[in-house]
Amino acid sequence: VQLQASGGGSVQAGGSLRLSCQATGVRFAINNMGWYRQVPGKPRELIAAFSSGGRVKYADSVKGRFTISRDIRANSASLQMSKLKPEDTAIYYCAAVDSSYDLEHPDYWGQGTQVTVSS
Repeated sequence: VQLQASGGGSVQAGGSLRLSCQATGVRFAINNMGWYRQVPGKPRELIAAFSSGGRVKYADSVKGRFTISRDIRANSASLQMSKLKPEDTAIYYCAAVDSSYDLEHPDYWGQGTQVTVSS
């Protein structure tokens, strides 16, 4: 399985960006997809994911501003980011699992896409 993320870029504070992630080479099923982000010197942080019950979990830092969506049939996921802040500047990674439903331990990672928010 390979994950291809796209949609990163530069935007001013208050603006919006949409990230997309496409899984290819899926033989059976992707159980769950979500998004992490990482800033230099800090660990990768899970910011948006679906739970096994179908609910969506967001990190407090993005709650109310970011929205995750998923097309199960298409094996794709998106992250709509609004009201962006300079502290959202990071490399964003798409993640997926097929061995479980737990995105705390992804089976696959996308290549990362840079998001830069200027003040």
